Amino acid sequence: MTPMTKMPLLSAVLGMVATVAIGANHVDPAVTAAIKARQSHMQLLAFNLGTLGGMAQGKIEYDAEKAQVAASNLATLSSVDFSPYFVVGSSNADVSETRALPAMWEVPEGVLAALAQLQAATAGMADSAGGGLEGLQAAMSPLGGACGACHQAYRAPAN
Repeated sequence: MTPMTKMPLLSAVLGMVATVAIGANHVDPAVTAAIKARQSHMQLLAFNLGTLGGMAQGKIEYDAEKAQVAASNLATLSSVDFSPYFVVGSSNADVSETRALPAMWEVPEGVLAALAQLQAATAGMADSAGGGLEGLQAAMSPLGGACGACHQAYRAPAN
């Protein structure tokens, strides 16, 4: 073969390699949507937790009304059915856009237990946050523990 006759063959091979590479990087739009929804929900939880944590630490002035709103938001957010956010194929082993560990799908009873712990902690916070700084501070430990336990088991550390 002359160099000129090799060019079409080389182009075909490179085209197939590029097609395979593009296909390997394609993420199902349903998976992408689930990840975005999951991350958005977590941001809402973090926003409200940040308000309460700031008050508990004295970084934000305690305001009973604002504390109660944030605590009620957390309780409501934790009662949402999270299952649509965790579709198969949306772990960090499948896509790079997430820190969700495959254990989320491998140990569903652990996830349900973690969710129950979160729901109990947010209910406790909702009962305490608006009644005074001391009550808010006391409710932070169970809430932080619930968040931390789930993240340690089911979320990869940030790089």
